Amino acid sequence: MSTTTTDFQRWASTHQQRIEAQLQTVLPSPEVAPQRLHQAMRYAVLGGGKRVRPLLAFAAGEITEADAGRVALAGAAVELIHAYSLVHDDLPCMDDDVLRRGKPTCHVEFDEATALLVGDALQSLAFQLLAEYRVTDDPSVQLEMVKLLAAAAGSRGMAGGQAIDLAAVGATLSLPELEFMHIHKTGALIRCAVLLGARSGAALAAAELGQLDRFAKCIGLAFQVVDDVLDADATTATLGKTAGKDARQNKPTYISVLSVSDARKHADELRRDALAALDGVGERALRLRQLADFIVLRKFR
Repeated sequence: MSTTTTDFQRWASTHQQRIEAQLQTVLPSPEVAPQRLHQAMRYAVLGGGKRVRPLLAFAAGEITEADAGRVALAGAAVELIHAYSLVHDDLPCMDDDVLRRGKPTCHVEFDEATALLVGDALQSLAFQLLAEYRVTDDPSVQLEMVKLLAAAAGSRGMAGGQAIDLAAVGATLSLPELEFMHIHKTGALIRCAVLLGARSGAALAAAELGQLDRFAKCIGLAFQVVDDVLDADATTATLGKTAGKDARQNKPTYISVLSVSDARKHADELRRDALAALDGVGERALRLRQLADFIVLRKFR
């Protein structure tokens, strides 16, 4: 194992622990009423997942020399939105899944009504974090960060992408149509994580923010391509969620539009495009480059 790889793993582990501690802190105590709801919220969020979105926020924050504590709050807000989306996606009215991160889904462990409220409460808590704590020095920038998160989570972002996904069951999509869906469903929150991390520090020129957004758009799509390949190739035990479910539900995926081998090539093309978007940023973008490799290459090996 190379020194560079070891260094990245150490960095990632340190920041995963930081975000886990931040989530532990901001989530309501399970002893506080209503206890069952708070227990379910903590069940849905804590102790699972690679925390890729907060890692992207931390990596982007290094470009603008952002305070890690501030980035942790912004990253926690994004992760709470992501966790809420998973809880709702797993409900019987959506994807109807029983396994998530290697344990029963929230509605299975608790009940459907509680799971619905968990998603609602996690979304509210995410915005409370960005309103309650100072995550950047400029109040107008912080307001813009709230707007970014709202747009990424809403009908023109993640929720809209899920609506397109549900409507596409049994349909045949072209590659551009599939990518339009995933730019919203998966990519919007990944792009938001990168931009929130960057905006927690020193101001960047519009061109530099554009570079980061282009990176995040490409790596967000690559993330979904890899997920689709793994859904077809990996086992349930490896994934921590039900493998092969997309095919059984007749959902359009990168595997149904492309072959497995072509999907792998497409993911690598997107990774190269993401890395090219960072040209000129220099060593400040080291962690973003390493995360791009982690998201695409490591999952394929």
